[in-house]
Amino acid sequence: MNKGMLVVFSAPSGCGKDTVFKELCKRHDNIVESISATTRAARKGEVNGVDYFFISEEDFHRMIENNGLLEYAQYNGCYYGTPVKGVNDAIKNGKICFLIIEVQGAQKVMQMYPECVSIFLLPPSEEILRKRLYGRHTDSDEMIEKRLEIAKTELNYKDKYTYNVVNDDLDVCVDEIDKILCNELKEHNA
Repeated sequence: MNKGMLVVFSAPSGCGKDTVFKELCKRHDNIVESISATTRAARKGEVNGVDYFFISEEDFHRMIENNGLLEYAQYNGCYYGTPVKGVNDAIKNGKICFLIIEVQGAQKVMQMYPECVSIFLLPPSEEILRKRLYGRHTDSDEMIEKRLEIAKTELNYKDKYTYNVVNDDLDVCVDEIDKILCNELKEHNA
């Protein structure tokens, strides 16, 4: 059996992380996403245990105390974290386990797992990112402006990732990440 692999995947809100990930899953049946825990409320259409584990702040702190999280961070007033068990189980079973996480948590994971593959997804420009966030119609103008400010900070971390990929054309972006994964898998299993 092939060895599993951990992929840390980050990007500012609105860069298309979820869309890119879904496209990659269509190409590889061995890719899984680590499901994060969060204290934020579910958005319309999100399912507990599929999109996130939506938990109370009290339960989140209990997971921290019991070393049940690989990493965690506070983002925009809510807590997000990666449960350890799901990640370890996926890698043990030969899966490519994607952690789709923000930059604070990514830094912690990259220190703990220096052999992980880290990919930072970039917007083509700040203006296109702004249009994408406003075009989603999921947040208030105030929340979108907050997300844009956070994005500026997150972009400062891009050089800490092994790979930077611009999501301008979805197919080109997915092809580029697909090549990265194939090359990294060959190295991991050599």
